[in-house]
Amino acid sequence: MTNTCTFDFSGAAVLVTGGTSGIGHAIATAFADAGASVLVTGTRAAAADYDTDLSAFAFRQVEMRDRDAVDALVAELDVLDVLVNNAGANFPDGRDEWEPDAFAASLALNLEGAMRLTMGVGDALKASSLAGGASVVSIVSMGSFRAVPVVPGYCASKAALVSLTQNLAVRWVADGVRVNAVAPGLIDTPMTAPMQAYPPLLESEIAKAPMARMGTTEEIAGSVLFLSSAAASYITGTVLAVDGGFLAS
Repeated sequence: MTNTCTFDFSGAAVLVTGGTSGIGHAIATAFADAGASVLVTGTRAAAADYDTDLSAFAFRQVEMRDRDAVDALVAELDVLDVLVNNAGANFPDGRDEWEPDAFAASLALNLEGAMRLTMGVGDALKASSLAGGASVVSIVSMGSFRAVPVVPGYCASKAALVSLTQNLAVRWVADGVRVNAVAPGLIDTPMTAPMQAYPPLLESEIAKAPMARMGTTEEIAGSVLFLSSAAASYITGTVLAVDGGFLAS
């Protein structure tokens, strides 16, 4: 018995920021497998500079704190069907986020860059003829809802991205653009890999979710494709928690 779900994004133009590894790479791969034309961004100079296989995508170097680079990317896009705001990181430049300048850098990386890009491609999204409407899906965090004191800037930026999602959903509803977010729980990615070197820490974090396991990048990707599809045509302004029950516990 199977109950798999497949999506058809043939002909759709999709942009996934930070699509070179982890959750972003899984999302980009899922869209490409569903027939979409996918553009990914990364901070390195070329796709060949990454260990992951990026051959299925177009690639652009974009540092999300670089306003000129974001604006240059926007200028390339006449029509866009799906934008996935995934690029982001904690500890910008390896700095302590309790330092005011590092806190500001985290906001610039995780919030301001996504906002600038999203507003910049607004006309391209509004020109979409995708069934169910064009979509913006932002990847937020459990830190949007629960304290993670080691990364206050990251948490604040992701919480603000939730608010931006809700406000932009209302602003663009008449333009046929839906705006949603996905909040991953503990996912097995390169970002969480260091945690696996400390079993007591990993076990403590896993125990916080009733499902008692790490999630996979594919489970996040499936949620993003759903929210971007015609099956979600009556969904906007929401945050889908993919967290193994963490927020319910």
